[in-house]
Amino acid sequence: MDFYRNKNTWKLVLFVFALLIGAGTLWYTESFLQELREEEEDSVEIWAQAFRLIAADAATGDLSLYAKILEGNNTIPIIITDGDGNVITYNNLDSAKALRPGYVKSLIPRMAEENEPIVIEFGSGQKNIAYYQESILLTQLRIYPWVLLGVIGLFVGIAYLAFSSARRTEQERVWSGMAKETAHQIGTPLSSMLGWIELLRAQGADETALTEMGKDVNRLETITARFSKIGSIPELKNEDISDVLTESTDYLRARTSNKIDIDLQIPEDEFIVPINRQLFSWVIENLIRNAIDAIDGQGSIKLELTEAGKYVRIDVTDTGKGLTRNQYRAIFRPGYTTKQRGWGLGLSLARRIVEDYHSGRIYVVRSELGQGTTFRILIPTV
Repeated sequence: MDFYRNKNTWKLVLFVFALLIGAGTLWYTESFLQELREEEEDSVEIWAQAFRLIAADAATGDLSLYAKILEGNNTIPIIITDGDGNVITYNNLDSAKALRPGYVKSLIPRMAEENEPIVIEFGSGQKNIAYYQESILLTQLRIYPWVLLGVIGLFVGIAYLAFSSARRTEQERVWSGMAKETAHQIGTPLSSMLGWIELLRAQGADETALTEMGKDVNRLETITARFSKIGSIPELKNEDISDVLTESTDYLRARTSNKIDIDLQIPEDEFIVPINRQLFSWVIENLIRNAIDAIDGQGSIKLELTEAGKYVRIDVTDTGKGLTRNQYRAIFRPGYTTKQRGWGLGLSLARRIVEDYHSGRIYVVRSELGQGTTFRILIPTV
């Protein structure tokens, strides 16, 4: 299975798996807490029974056993009141706060809401009421799984970001290394070709053919220069971006089928922006080539240059096959391609050039299957 093509599916599977682990943890913890809660309720019942027996045997009985039972409750917060709601005694409350007037009594409504009070009836008709709440230990155990899951989630998130960053950096180094090596390998035969052209010119060869050959060699030199700049910080110069668009569209229009119309719409005003001319023209040519590949036989490509606040906006719209919404971001990942023999590098490099080198943005604005796609580039103005 291709991991990158099914990245969203893998994310969904892992997310569901994480949900199952979290739900299982919470279910087990809640079952365990329910058992502890029942034990605490039994303890309170014993506490209340001890209180009843102490009161009944106060005149003649041995109170030591019941007193030990009372003292043995050192975890469950409990308040005993008489039938009129007056506090008789309490246990396991915050000793400092309990000294405040009215504090102990203010806890009774909340305790009554959490657990049903236990009525202690005496033979004389007198009754007391025991109010209680779950112990601090039980409260901490209730919070514990959430804290644990939060810590695990935080760790997994940090690890994911770290590994993703490392993988992305490694990929960029690989692509940069390939680009630089390609430029180096092409450079040597290009120098020889320039020499051979001059030699043929000196020998009186056909000047028209030599001129066209020279143009192609110059084009290869431009491509080599572009590759050599990948991975290093390029120099930006203030350029009229209209000229760059015109140059790129004219070059590809002359090499494209007449069935595909390439229309460039630029305003009369200059748009001066800091760009690297060679790299930015590469981005435009790459988008136009992708649009040409997406068009099946006959169609049109429109490039529109407009001003958008502090940016210049370039929209490249084609009437090609279109993209699904899931592909809007995926097509910019290194190695992702919809072509049978594509490398999946063009849009990845275009994004790096626009966003990393020119502090701009490139993204898919809209697309519809069978209708076409619109890419948008935003470049900060001077």
